[in-house]
Amino acid sequence: MSASHPDFLLRLAETDEDIRAAQHLRYQAFVQEMGGDGPMVDHDDQLERDKFDPFFDHLMLLDKARGETVSEQIVGVYRLLRDDQMPQVGQFYTEDEYDLSVLKESGRKLLELGRSCLAADYRGGTAMYVLWNGLADYVRAHDIDILFGTASFHGTDLDSLAPSLSLLHHRHLAPEELRVRALPQHFTDMNRIAYDDLDRRAAMLAVPALIKGYLRLGGFVGEGAYVDKVFNTTDVCLVMDTERLSATQKKIYGSGGKS
Repeated sequence: MSASHPDFLLRLAETDEDIRAAQHLRYQAFVQEMGGDGPMVDHDDQLERDKFDPFFDHLMLLDKARGETVSEQIVGVYRLLRDDQMPQVGQFYTEDEYDLSVLKESGRKLLELGRSCLAADYRGGTAMYVLWNGLADYVRAHDIDILFGTASFHGTDLDSLAPSLSLLHHRHLAPEELRVRALPQHFTDMNRIAYDDLDRRAAMLAVPALIKGYLRLGGFVGEGAYVDKVFNTTDVCLVMDTERLSATQKKIYGSGGKS
């Protein structure tokens, strides 16, 4: 069976085998495709992992048509950490890059998103929609108010990324009450080209699909980017307030695709 005839199943990781399968898919996406690395990346077993993995929920999208084992079936993953889980870790992953004080002091229930990826032959189809609707179920089940996390541009060449970063800064900067900021020691200004000088269509076309998806759902970006030379990416922090979703956006975010 191919990606055009999937038999999707969506669930949280339950075993070490599940987590290893998620880490292997992440290795394919973040290491083999994007050239990333890290101190805990296991090149021998092809696992992209870090110290945070044991504390997160891992949302897994499986295509049962691909085989019998989880490692054969896995086609999508999301890594999720609620604010009530965070004390076990001591911090959110994003806090290595961004000051989250404005969110942590809001008194609202937070969910950190990360390590989202799809198998290459499942991109551009229904898989992301199914994964997002599973995420919506999780958000409802835990009464989450604010979702946040970093999302990446491939590469660290700021000149080539300048139009897209500038467009995000000018059009999609979070309001002050949600505006996380890159840590001072890592801060990279996203406001690199004046708005009137942008080819706005070309700039948006170059924005990764995941980021565009969050923006369509009513998401914002924090102030400043983070250049991650280890992972060969340039990161922005996305923030989404579930109360701000329009009726149409809520329908997109919370209907269909349940497993």
